[in-house]
Amino acid sequence: MVAGQFETFTVAFYHSAVNYTTLGYGDMVMSKDWRLLAFGWSTAALVTIVIRLGRYRHRAQILISRALAKNS
Repeated sequence: MVAGQFETFTVAFYHSAVNYTTLGYGDMVMSKDWRLLAFGWSTAALVTIVIRLGRYRHRAQILISRALAKNS
């Protein structure tokens, strides 16, 4: 909506939900100018999420190994 690609929040939300769940029906598409930017934003968000999840997993493994070492 902010980019002026969709008229209402409902339509913008529908477009986002369909595309982020990888269904991608194709019944609503953004203009070519905005597709690349939206792809970049999505990629950046996914990479950030994966990196953070990796850090949390690593920290959890360290805490678990320390707890096991204390109990041994």
